[in-house]
Amino acid sequence: YVYFENSSSNPYLIRRIEELNKTASGNVEAKVVCFYRRRDISNTLIMLADKHAKEIEEESETTVEPDLTDKQKHQLKHRELFLSRQYESLPATHIRGKCSVALLNETESVLSYLDKEDSFFYSLVYDPSLKTLLADKGEIRVGPRYQADIPEMLVEGESDEREQSKLEVKVWDPNSPLTDRQIDQFLVVARAVGTFARALDCSSSVRQPSLHMSAAAASRDITLFHAMDTLYRHSYDLSSAISVLVPLGGPVLCRDEMEEWSASEASLFEEALEKYGKDFNDIRQDFLPWKSLTSIIEYYYMWKTTDRYVQQKRLKAAEAESKLKQVYIPTYSKPNPNQISTSNGKPGAVNGAVGATFQPQNPLLGRACESCYATQSHQWYSWGPPNMQCRLCAICWLYWKKYGGLKMPTQSEEEKLSPSPTTEDPRVRSHVSRQAMQGMPVRNTGSPKSAVKTRQAFFLHTTYFTKFARQVCKNTLRLRQAARRPFVAINYAAIRAEYADRHAELSGSPLKSKSTRKPLACIIGYLEIHPAKKPNVIRSAPSLQTPTTKRMLTTPNHTSLSILGKRNYSHHNGLDELTCCVSD
Repeated sequence: YVYFENSSSNPYLIRRIEELNKTASGNVEAKVVCFYRRRDISNTLIMLADKHAKEIEEESETTVEPDLTDKQKHQLKHRELFLSRQYESLPATHIRGKCSVALLNETESVLSYLDKEDSFFYSLVYDPSLKTLLADKGEIRVGPRYQADIPEMLVEGESDEREQSKLEVKVWDPNSPLTDRQIDQFLVVARAVGTFARALDCSSSVRQPSLHMSAAAASRDITLFHAMDTLYRHSYDLSSAISVLVPLGGPVLCRDEMEEWSASEASLFEEALEKYGKDFNDIRQDFLPWKSLTSIIEYYYMWKTTDRYVQQKRLKAAEAESKLKQVYIPTYSKPNPNQISTSNGKPGAVNGAVGATFQPQNPLLGRACESCYATQSHQWYSWGPPNMQCRLCAICWLYWKKYGGLKMPTQSEEEKLSPSPTTEDPRVRSHVSRQAMQGMPVRNTGSPKSAVKTRQAFFLHTTYFTKFARQVCKNTLRLRQAARRPFVAINYAAIRAEYADRHAELSGSPLKSKSTRKPLACIIGYLEIHPAKKPNVIRSAPSLQTPTTKRMLTTPNHTSLSILGKRNYSHHNGLDELTCCVSD
C-alpha cells in the first residue's frame, strides 16, 4: 500500500500495488487497486456507511469502547477508506511513501488505528460506476452467531443424554465381516461399472472420447463413495451390493462437478478466479449465475487436484520471475507550488520564526494555521481557493496530504459565518452558506478583504427615442407580453419603422419630451373660472388621534402617484395631461 500524488494541492491517493510493469520507453508503471476516502463519495453514501458502522457496533457484544473525544472522532473519519474493484495504471515516479490498509477488525479498539502512523482501515466496497456501497465478504465473523456453543465437559462416568442420531450420521463401520481384499475387489467392480456406464452415455462419450479418459473419470472419488455407501446400506453383502450397482435400467453412472461442467463453463471459472480470487459470491454473480454456490465451491476444490491447475501454477510462477519485484523511488525533493515564499523567492520562515529580521510582503504571511491556529512554523502552505487566502503550517499540511482533512476539528461553517445579526445582509449569508456547502474553506480569522465577492452596481440609461417609442408604438411593443418573456428578443426594426411612420403623420404637432410651463395669465384665468372650495374647518382643537382629524391631515390623492410619491411617467412628460389653458 502506497501513497500516490496526482496533484500538488489535493491529498495523496491510496493504492495497492498489484504488479510493476516496464513500458517500452523504459518507464515503470504500477497496476494498482483503488481505495477511496470519505471525501471522494457522495453524502448519501456517507450516511449509509455511518449507519452500517452503527449497526455493527450495536450487534457486537465485545468490550464497549470508551467515549471518544471530538478530536478522535474527527480524525477517525480520515482513517476510513472504501475498497473498490477498479484497477488503474500509474507511473511509479508518483509514489510518495508507504502506508498500511487493513480490514476493520471488530476485536480491536478503533483507537489502535489512530495510534499508528499511516494506518487506515476499510469495511465496505465502493463501486464507482454504480455509486453503491456493499459490505466486504471477507469480514471476520466473531460472536455467538458464528461460533459453536461448546457444552460443559462430562464428568467421568456421566452418560451423554444427547440423541446421537441427531448429531451425526454413521456411513461406515470399520468392524465389517469383509476383509480389505474383498472391499478392494468390490471397488474395482464399481470402477468397471462406471466406465461401462460412461460408454453407454452419449454426453459422456463426447466429453471422454477415449477409454483411458472414461476409466480415469470412473476412478474419481464420487464412484468410490457410492460403492462404499452401497456396501454399508446392504450390511456388507457383496451379492446384494453388486446387484444394486447394475439395476434393471442399466449401470449406475456417478458424476461429480468436474464432469458436469462444460469446457466453456470451466474457462469462465478460470477467468473469474483470475479477477476475483476466491470470492465465490462475485464469481457466481458476474460469471456463473446459473450455478449454485455449493457447486462452484465444490468445483474449485476438485479443480485444484487437476493437471490444469498445476500447469497454471507453474505458468504464474514463471511470469512472476520475469516481472519486476521492486523498484527504487528516489526521495522527492522538488518544492511544492503551494509553499508560501517571500518576495525574494526564499521560503518564508516568518510569522514569529527565530531569526526573522524582515517583514512579510505576502498578505498570507501573518495569518494563523486554519487547522491548529498556530502562528509559528518553519514552512507555510497556501490551502484552499486563492481568494480565500487560507494557509496551513507544515505539520497540518502533511496531515492534509496523507489523511485528506484538517487535523483539528473546526466549527461548523454556519457558526463561522454568523457575526452580529444586526449588520449582516441575509443575501450575503445565503451566498456564503452555499460556499460552505460546496466544501470551500472559510476563514476563521480577520481578513482585510471580504471573502464574498459583491455584485457590481449598474443602471440603464433610457434614451428619448425609447421613451417616445413606448408611448407611440404600444400595439407593436406590447410591454406586458415582453416582460413575461424576458429572453425573447424584441423586433426593434419594426418598432423603429412604425415610429418613423407615426412621426411623419404627426409632423405638424410633434411630441415634446418635456411639458411646457403655462403662462401665468392662463393659470389665473383658469382659477377664476374654477374657484377652489374651502373645507369647513372646525374651530375646536381636537386630538390628533380622532378619525376626523386624520381625514383632514390626509392629502387628497387626485393623481396616480408612483411608489416614491412623485409624478408618474405620463404626468412627468405631459403626454396625458389635460389642457388647462383658456383659449382667447
